[in-house]
Amino acid sequence: MAHFSGEDQAMLQAMLRQLFHSVKEKITGAPSLECAEEILLHLEETDENFHNYEFVKYLRQHICNTLGPMIEDEMEKWTSNQNQGDEFGYDTIVQHVTKRTQESREYKEMMHSLKNIMMIVVESMINKFEEDEIRSQERRRKIQKEKSSSYCTDNCSDSDSSFNQSYKFCQGKLQLILDQLDPGQPKEVRYEALQTLCSAPPSDVLNCENWTTLCEKLTVFLSDPDPVFSDRILKFYAQTFTLSPLHMTKEIYTSLAKYLELYFLSRESHIPTLSTGVDITNSNVNRLLKKVRLLNEYQKEAPSFWIRHPEKYMEEIVESTLSLLSLKHDQSHLVSQKILDPIYFLALVDAKAVWFKKWMHAYYSRTTVLRLLEKKYKSLITTAVQQCVQYFELCETMKANEVLRHSKPCGNKQKTFYYSGQELQYIYFIHSVCLLGRLLIYKQGRKLFPVKLKNRKDLVSLTDLLVLFTQLIYYSPSCPKMMTSVHLENYSPASMVTEVLRILCDQKECAVECLCNNTVMEALLQPVHNLMKGTKAAPHCSETALIHIADILARIASVEEGLILLLYGENMNSSEESPTGAHIIAQFLKKLLDEDISIFSGSEMFPVVKGAFTSVCRQIYGTCEGLQVLVPYSLHESIAKEWKKTSLLSERLPTPIEGSDSVSSVSQGSQNIVAWEENLLDDLLNFAATPKGLLLLQRTGAINECVTFMFNRYAKKLQISRHKKFGYGVLVTQVASTAAGAIALQSSGFINSLITELWANLECGRDDVRVTHPRSTPVDPIDRSCQKSFLALVNLLSYPAVYELIGNQGLPNKAEYSLREVPACIIDIIDRLIILNSEAKIRSLFNYEQSHIFGLRLLSVVCCNLDTLLLLEAQYQVSEMLLNAQEENTLDTSESHRDFIIDSLSVERNHVLVRINLIGGPVERLLPPRILEKGDDPYPWPMFSSYPLPKCYMSDCVTRNADLKQDNDLGKLFLRFKTSDKQTEWIENCRRQFRKMMKAKPDIISGAALGELLEKLVLHLSESPSECYFPPVEYTATDANVKNESLSSVQQLGVKMTVRYGKFLKLLKDGAESDLTLVLKHCERFLKQQQACVKSSLLCLQGSYTGHDWFVSSLFMIMLGDKEKTFRFLQQFSRLLTSAFLWLPRLHISRYLPMDTIESGIHPVYFCSTHYIEMLLKAEVPLVFSAFHMSGFAPSQICLQWITQCFWNYLDWIEICHYIATCVFLGPDYQVYICIAIFKHLQQDILQHTQTQDLQVFLKEEALQGFRVSAYFDYMEILEQNYRPVLLRDMRNIRVQST
Repeated sequence: MAHFSGEDQAMLQAMLRQLFHSVKEKITGAPSLECAEEILLHLEETDENFHNYEFVKYLRQHICNTLGPMIEDEMEKWTSNQNQGDEFGYDTIVQHVTKRTQESREYKEMMHSLKNIMMIVVESMINKFEEDEIRSQERRRKIQKEKSSSYCTDNCSDSDSSFNQSYKFCQGKLQLILDQLDPGQPKEVRYEALQTLCSAPPSDVLNCENWTTLCEKLTVFLSDPDPVFSDRILKFYAQTFTLSPLHMTKEIYTSLAKYLELYFLSRESHIPTLSTGVDITNSNVNRLLKKVRLLNEYQKEAPSFWIRHPEKYMEEIVESTLSLLSLKHDQSHLVSQKILDPIYFLALVDAKAVWFKKWMHAYYSRTTVLRLLEKKYKSLITTAVQQCVQYFELCETMKANEVLRHSKPCGNKQKTFYYSGQELQYIYFIHSVCLLGRLLIYKQGRKLFPVKLKNRKDLVSLTDLLVLFTQLIYYSPSCPKMMTSVHLENYSPASMVTEVLRILCDQKECAVECLCNNTVMEALLQPVHNLMKGTKAAPHCSETALIHIADILARIASVEEGLILLLYGENMNSSEESPTGAHIIAQFLKKLLDEDISIFSGSEMFPVVKGAFTSVCRQIYGTCEGLQVLVPYSLHESIAKEWKKTSLLSERLPTPIEGSDSVSSVSQGSQNIVAWEENLLDDLLNFAATPKGLLLLQRTGAINECVTFMFNRYAKKLQISRHKKFGYGVLVTQVASTAAGAIALQSSGFINSLITELWANLECGRDDVRVTHPRSTPVDPIDRSCQKSFLALVNLLSYPAVYELIGNQGLPNKAEYSLREVPACIIDIIDRLIILNSEAKIRSLFNYEQSHIFGLRLLSVVCCNLDTLLLLEAQYQVSEMLLNAQEENTLDTSESHRDFIIDSLSVERNHVLVRINLIGGPVERLLPPRILEKGDDPYPWPMFSSYPLPKCYMSDCVTRNADLKQDNDLGKLFLRFKTSDKQTEWIENCRRQFRKMMKAKPDIISGAALGELLEKLVLHLSESPSECYFPPVEYTATDANVKNESLSSVQQLGVKMTVRYGKFLKLLKDGAESDLTLVLKHCERFLKQQQACVKSSLLCLQGSYTGHDWFVSSLFMIMLGDKEKTFRFLQQFSRLLTSAFLWLPRLHISRYLPMDTIESGIHPVYFCSTHYIEMLLKAEVPLVFSAFHMSGFAPSQICLQWITQCFWNYLDWIEICHYIATCVFLGPDYQVYICIAIFKHLQQDILQHTQTQDLQVFLKEEALQGFRVSAYFDYMEILEQNYRPVLLRDMRNIRVQST
């Protein structure tokens, strides 16, 4: 800006003209010069085109060019300070940089330069106005003349008067105006004085010493009989509210409130009574309502700016308001003669108490309001409660048509302009409900209760008020006639009260304190009780009322404390036999779905009522504890039956005609049927939230439709449910844990969609990224864009899902792959990302290294399930492929030596090879890291391309086995219990001694002694009728009979893995492989005798157990490879209930299970053990339970994996022995307690990995570091005391048809 040319001057003049032209109307419309200045100063806030003005753009660019570099330097300095550890908020940085800029030399020079330039431009523009000099002189003479006048002669316009631009108040002028406003003056003089006052700048009026006197006089003038004059006074009040600072508007407001208070107390005021009603056309009433409305408008605006001023201003406004609203007249005995209080008129202009809602929103004002209500104005709350009570009593004692008849307009007056006494009472009731509802949200507001009412002995407590609100839903008329049809729903008593209760439900603390008690619950369920008895629910109880009640119940059930109340009542340990809320709701829903309640049959709202109460039950049966309570009602069958019936109706709907409006071609009824069908599918789908619920869902035969419905909602990015806080992750994980669920996910298109999305992120990138903006090179092994897809695949690929999706299928292994060929299924992912055994596969990948690492990471996680590992090894020889890849990744350093190339792929392959070939717990094996170390030797771990593995990966500290002396001591200790007639006593003594030894010397419960103890205990248990669960089975096959039978390839590989692990632990010797093979063949034949004949499309049900028998392998090692002892033990053990949960192949398509359970392909360990693990986890370790839901992962899936493979690779061998021994000695429920103890042990790790969003990977890949069964024995005994009766009862019920 050093050189300012003539062109620059002309350009700036043009810019200024454009700006002046654009804001001309706003400036000329200002009532004063100060207001015009204010308008210009706040132009950016009020003018949406502000930043489009050329002058503004010019200034912005000039500032940017001058100060930009300096501001950037300051920002960089502060950013570097922040990186060094100094924490600064964004506002702090902005304030600092702004201050430094304003103090800088550059800023001062820029301002000086701008001032000089603008002075030149403005002076030049003034010089160009010489041709208008004559008119300007005339205008100035006129202005001077008006200045010398004592009042304004222009009565037509406030804004156009030039007097406004230059008038300056002085004490004499204001006193003159006060004198002229006196009622004794002529009307014209008073009007002109008032016009002068309205035209003056508010700041000048306020600064005068006579302001207090003026304020008092204006208050008196509000009652002036001349309507024009009083309206002008009111206009001055409104103008002051709009344009003045708070300290001035506060005085105006308090004076208006005080005036109204005096007006209502005056005997001369013409205030209507309740009997006469309010006629808005009446001039007195009209003026009064205008004043109240002005007061209310300011009430609603004040909270937006009073926090910027001293608290005393806000307190004065609040107190003057509460003082006015608490005003009560001395009433006569007749209610009809009651003079209307101020609160009635405020309710007329603000029926929903918006003013109170805004005042209570911020803590700043809320504390003052609540303090004043408690100390001085509690009567305001009392009268609001009294109004609600009176309205309820009216509804209770009168029939609906009488209530409505009293609500009709009186005489021939128009409804729009007249409110009867009945209508005024109702409007005040609505205002009271909204005010009380807002009050109850806050803890200090609830402390104002109980309150004392007139003509009532007992105090009205918080619970009493909530019961009253609840009863109003079904006692009050559903459609009050006092409102226009547009507002019927918004102002009906039921909808207003329901809205208040909804807000209370959404605040957890408030819901617990207000609604979660038996008294309120009984009130909510009263109409349901009455309908169940076959009587009318309550006077006027309609379908709408029931829908409102169901909505509140569903919201209560979504809160943990509310759910417990519904399930068990307020006193969980009470011996009362009265049904709890959950039972009542379930019975009612059952009757609704079976249409055993005829009162609503044929109604258009009937399906909505059904849906509303199904939604309540959905909140309950969507939890493990809730499902346990609702199982006896077989709601899944009733909902499925209703869905099938509705589905048949929807199939008959006419197809919309092409080219016509779909709304006209399909009736509203048809749309309702489709919506009802979708609601029912959603209700059925929510059974899949728990393991047992998933079994019930599969029994309905609707799982495919439900999963398809879920996928459609997922694809549309719709919320899973109104009350669910997290997404579809848990549901998908639960469904994917079963064979039928995996098939449903595949047929729905879910898996295809997941893989397509993965491929787009992994290989294709986003289409909308510009070529000039290349993607950054990924830093993490799995790029953040692919992390979500990776976790989804980890959730999906449980062993039941893997077997159904890839079992008995070979890889495509094509000779050539098109670059546009996108994988569509799990087989394709394995073929394209994991087993890259050809150049064609490698060339088909755009990002070979990144994509292959993704595949190897996925393989690493999936193979943590040993059954999945054996399946992949059996079908695709995964380890051979990895070894070959390592072999190819070497360099010849000499004729006899080759070095491995260390890169991300070889390091990842090395990790996977060690993981899949070495079995052991956290102490027994060492896994190489996936990252390089700093220093000269970045990767000290040896790589290999052939077996055996380097010994460095096998731990030296593998045995904590007791020596022979300890074994002998343990054996002698237990042999003291001689077999006697009291076999039960011997068993209990044995269990008691086991508990003692596990707590005192757990390490000696191992080795040969453990095998002998288990053998002896199981022998006695199998001979005790009370301990046996399954009937005896005669088995006569010999070794010769089974020798020629063959095991599955998975079983054969499992045998080799077991023997390798056993030899590593020094438990097995040479020849163990053939012995274990023989034991497994005997077991297969033995169990086949007890299997049912099943025809199913599921692969897992088409033959023997699909995985390896890890329990038999573990037992074989406990018995030190003795095949006879092992099989003898298994035959005896098979009679015990514990065998159903420890030995998974025991109940594979077993005839002891109900046929529908067999056909589901779901094992009792899943629908019973893991179901209770989730239930106990929520109660005992709630933070971990929440972490699972936040991660979109289900505890049931990882627990099923742990239990299926007997914790191999997760626990050290001695802990595996303790797990098996504990369950055999103490019962199958200890399986659940041990899993809960593990989660309790892992709590901190789980919470940490929830934050890093890799919980699934952590739980599947990592061993259970530091966990010992014995360390949690005391804790597990507490769990046994609390939960054993329920768990054992349900475990014994696995043979029952209805779970």
